Amino acid sequence: MAKLLFSHPPIFLFSFVGYIFAIPNFFRIFAENYTYRCMKLNLDSVLRVALLAMAVTMIDQPVSAQVAEPDKDKALSPTDEWVKLTPEEYIYRWRETAIDNMEVYGIPASITLGQAVLESGFGNGYLARVANNHFCIKCKSTWTGKTITHADDRPDDCFRVYDTAEESFEDHADFLSTGNRYEFLFAYDIDDYKSWAKGLKKAGYATASDYADRLIGVIERYHLYLFDRKDGLKLYDEYLANDLTLDPAALTPTAPASQPTESVADGYVAIPNMPRDVTIAYADRGIDPNNFRVSINSHFGYNVFRTNGAHYIITKKGDTYEHIGDLFEVSPATLRKFNDVDGRTQPEDGDVLYIERKAARWNGEGMFHKVTEGETLHLISQIYGIRLTQLSKLNTIRPTATLSTGQNIRLR
Repeated sequence: MAKLLFSHPPIFLFSFVGYIFAIPNFFRIFAENYTYRCMKLNLDSVLRVALLAMAVTMIDQPVSAQVAEPDKDKALSPTDEWVKLTPEEYIYRWRETAIDNMEVYGIPASITLGQAVLESGFGNGYLARVANNHFCIKCKSTWTGKTITHADDRPDDCFRVYDTAEESFEDHADFLSTGNRYEFLFAYDIDDYKSWAKGLKKAGYATASDYADRLIGVIERYHLYLFDRKDGLKLYDEYLANDLTLDPAALTPTAPASQPTESVADGYVAIPNMPRDVTIAYADRGIDPNNFRVSINSHFGYNVFRTNGAHYIITKKGDTYEHIGDLFEVSPATLRKFNDVDGRTQPEDGDVLYIERKAARWNGEGMFHKVTEGETLHLISQIYGIRLTQLSKLNTIRPTATLSTGQNIRLR
């Protein structure tokens, strides 16, 4: 530096002046940089806090139905069976139905409950209140039942109407299990609700871009995944008691969410003067016109037959659904669902009892069955191995309808 000062004074002076002017710029740039970093850190912190607050707010917000409410002057009155339920009451009301459908159809119980919660807002949404439609299922070309028009993707979208909420859950299971575009879902594990949720969105169940995320969020928020596991009811009751300090027994609504005036089971057990030997006669003589009744093998002393692709046995005196369930490793509730009867019913000597799910329609030759004296739609559904709800829809008559001798019942 000294050598430069004495040998080249002008250069040194210029350099010195440059340093002098550069120092303020250095501090200015440093200060701006520091301020920017601090501002950025503060901004990031603010954003993180804001996002956390939003998340907490969303957690506290109740789940609302997917379909918006209509104008008050256009809204229809709720059905007689509708009762406003809390989230826990709604889940408690429909959890066994979801588990039954999981055993019968292979649809995770968490998906059934999650979609019901998301689509109906715990049964309090408009379509659930006035149409018993808990899954916002639209009419489609195959629907022959009652309908309601309501604004959704379009101002005049057509939605299905059900006589009971139970029918809505049954139709949802049938809708997924028979729809070709949902077929790939059944390759996923029964407890893989995330893949199911993403698959439902992929298959086009809903148009919302975040449908899968919302469905997964509902399942996890309300611990619905517990129902997919063994002893799911027990696990969920423990969650209610330990985490929410709720008594599960106290969650039963003051009035049931579904109080059908007529039901599948009522049609079977309440038919007056129905001769019990009708079922026995059919079981003994094998009425299938196309040799669909085939003895497959014997299991614990019961001959196992197959009609229309579904396996069944002929019951013996003293049999119960609990006993048959133990032998064939199927829960009593599922067996009753396979056979379209309610939880109070027990089989009688000579009844046809299906040990797997019946078909949606007749797969043999011939289109009709001619009714003979004493036959009911339930009995015909057992004879041909057709689900009662499907047989009812095919013929546009109630499952409990009284049939006339000589009446033709459509089988497919």
